[in-house]
Amino acid sequence: MANITIYTRPMCGYCGRATTLLKKKGVGFEEIDAGFDAGKRAEMTRKANGAKTFPQIFIDDIHIGGCDDLMRLERGGKLDAMLGL
Repeated sequence: MANITIYTRPMCGYCGRATTLLKKKGVGFEEIDAGFDAGKRAEMTRKANGAKTFPQIFIDDIHIGGCDDLMRLERGGKLDAMLGL
């Protein structure tokens, strides 16, 4: 199984969609709430090459992008392989 990290913020619909898909896939992930934590938000932005929107998703330390990017991988049939399923 892949190591998955997702930076989220409270009340974010896109964050909810992304975490719901990952839960549906049955994969574990580390969720980091960076909504009100300036340090975590700066960490996310640095790791995501300047991206500041939520969520930001990483699979095995590879920056995937946000919710739309995750859904695009799913629609394209590429997500399962990345998750090690």
